Amino acid sequence: MPNPIKDLTRVDSTSFPYIYEENVSVPLKNNAGLIRCNVYRPKDNSKAPVLVTYGPYGKDIHYQEYVRELNWFDNFSDKPVYSFASWSYKEVNPEHHSEHSAWETPDPGFWTKHGYAIVRADERGLGQSPGHLDTMSRDTSEAFVDVVEWAAEQPWSNGKIGLLGISYYAGSQWRVAARQPKGLACIIPWEGMSDYYRDRCRHGGILSNAFIKFWWERQVVSNQYGRPGRAARNWGPDTLEGDLSEEELLANRNDQTIDNVTNRFRDEPYYASKEYNLEDIKVPLLSVANWGGILLHLRGNVVGYMNAGSEHKYLRFITGRHDLPFYYKEEVEVQKSFLDAFLKGEDRVGWSTGEAPKVDLILRKGNVGFNNAAAERQFERRVESEWPIARTQYTKFYLTPEKQLLAQSQPTQSRLVKLDYRALGTLDDPQLLQFTTPAFEKETEITGHIVAHLNVSVTPDKGGPLSSDIDLFVTLRYISPSGGEVHYTGTAGDPVPLTKGWLRVSMRKVNDQHLRHRDYLPYRDYFSTDVMPVLPGEVYPVDVEIWPTNVVVEKGGKLIFEVASGDTQGSGIFQHNDPTDRYAFPRPIFFFFV
Repeated sequence: MPNPIKDLTRVDSTSFPYIYEENVSVPLKNNAGLIRCNVYRPKDNSKAPVLVTYGPYGKDIHYQEYVRELNWFDNFSDKPVYSFASWSYKEVNPEHHSEHSAWETPDPGFWTKHGYAIVRADERGLGQSPGHLDTMSRDTSEAFVDVVEWAAEQPWSNGKIGLLGISYYAGSQWRVAARQPKGLACIIPWEGMSDYYRDRCRHGGILSNAFIKFWWERQVVSNQYGRPGRAARNWGPDTLEGDLSEEELLANRNDQTIDNVTNRFRDEPYYASKEYNLEDIKVPLLSVANWGGILLHLRGNVVGYMNAGSEHKYLRFITGRHDLPFYYKEEVEVQKSFLDAFLKGEDRVGWSTGEAPKVDLILRKGNVGFNNAAAERQFERRVESEWPIARTQYTKFYLTPEKQLLAQSQPTQSRLVKLDYRALGTLDDPQLLQFTTPAFEKETEITGHIVAHLNVSVTPDKGGPLSSDIDLFVTLRYISPSGGEVHYTGTAGDPVPLTKGWLRVSMRKVNDQHLRHRDYLPYRDYFSTDVMPVLPGEVYPVDVEIWPTNVVVEKGGKLIFEVASGDTQGSGIFQHNDPTDRYAFPRPIFFFFV
C-alpha cells in the first residue's frame, strides 16, 4: 500500500435534505482492517432504522454516471460484449432521483424522507475500502456481518437493520443473513441469486463465462481499491491513500474469470468456501423474483425462499427490465410496508402476523411485447398460500419421432427411434431439435418447476476424436394463437423465451436422498466424486432441471420444447462458450425415444 490509512471522514448537514457522512470507517473484527461507507440519515436526529448495502459498484459513483460508463466500456471496447444503451437513469422513477442515487441500491433522498438511515458500504478491496478483493467469498461476507453489527450500534440507529438492494446487493443478503448478525431484523433480496455455483457460475455444471467476464472486467476490477484514473473518467473519486501499481493490484485480488474456469466442482475449496445453509436464515424475508431473469437470479430467489428457515417469509414475482421495477411506485410501497413492519413496528399488511399472502404471482398472459413497462402492467396478479402451488397438476409430456410434444404417450415402439443434431452449436449457428405441442384446446396455466427426462447418446465423427461428454441446453418457448413466438423482457431489456435449463451429462448424478430433493426439482451435489463416464454409443437417461416459469397458454397457443448443444436465442450476455470448458471439436449427438 503506497500510503498509510487516512481518516478523511466528512460530515455535511446543510447541503442536502439529509445529513451526509462520507468515508466513515467501520473497523472489522479480528484486526481484519476496515470498511468505508457513506451514511445518509434524517435531520431530525431521532434514532432511525437502517438500510445497509455492501457491494462492489462504488458508494460514490452516481447512478447516471455508472450506467453511462457501462455503455462507454461496451461501445469502445476492442470486443464489444453487450449493449446496455437502452438503460437510462432518466427512466428511473423520479421520486428516487437524488444527489446520491447509486446503481441497484435504495435512494437516500427517498428513504431518509421516510425516516430511514442508509449505510452504503464499499466491499473489501473496492472503492475506498482497502483489503483483498475476493467478491462473494467467506472473508467478504464476514466483513459484511461486521458492517451490519456496527450500524446497529450507532447512536443514530434504533438498533434494527434491514437489507434492501438489487442483484449483487441482494445475493449478498442471503449469505450474511445465514450468519445471523446482531441487529439484522429483515431482508429483501430483490433479484439476487442464492446459490453461487448453480445460479451464477455453472449452470448444470457448464461454465456461464460470458457474463462473469463482462461483470468482472467492467463492473468490478474497474473499481478496485487503488486503481489509477478513476476520477479522470468519472468513475468515482481516486483512492484516498493513492494509487497501487498493476503488480500490487493483481496481488490484491482473486480473479473470478480465472477461478471459475479452473474450479469445476462444489467440493473444491473455491466453491466450498462460498457455501452456507439457507436454513440458517431466521429473519423475516421478502424474496422478489423476476420471471425474465432466466439466466442468473430467478432460480435463486425461488429456491432461496423455499429453503430459508424464516418463520415469516414471502415470495413475490415481477416482470420487467433488471434496472427499473425496484423503483416502481407500487413496488416501493411493497418494500416500505415490509420494512416498516419489521423495522418500525408499523404493520399495515400483516407481514409480522402471517396474514399477508405468502406468494404473490404475476401471470404472463398474452403478447404485450418486451421492454415495455407500461404494457407489462397489463399482467394480472394473484396471491397463493404456498410455493410450489399445492393444487398443481404435474403433467407429463412426451417427445415423439415426428418432433411433437404430446400430453399422452405414443404406442410403444418396437425399436429405439433416434433423432440427432451436430455439436457444438453457437448462437450464430444453433444445432438443435424442437418439439411442438398441438394447439391447446383450452386456456391452460403453467406455473412452477419443470424437469426434462431425456435419453441421450453421443457418436463421434468419422475419423474424429472421441467425445467424453455431452452438454445439454434446453429451452421452453410459447407460440401465441396467431403463430408468432411470444418474447418476454430479459435482464437487459432483450427478448427472452419462457425459460431455460442446462446439464453436463457427466454430472447427471442425482442425490435423491438429499433433504432438498424433489421430483420436480432434482438435487445434484456437483461433487468431483459425482463425475460419471460418457461413452460413445451408450444411452444415458438424464433429468434436466429447467428453471421455474409461468405462462397462461391461450386457447390455440402452442409450446415448443427445444434441445440444443449450445446457447440459443434468449441467452444474451449469459453465454456458455469458454473454449477450455466446452469441447472444441464438433460431434453429432443422438437422442433416443421409445
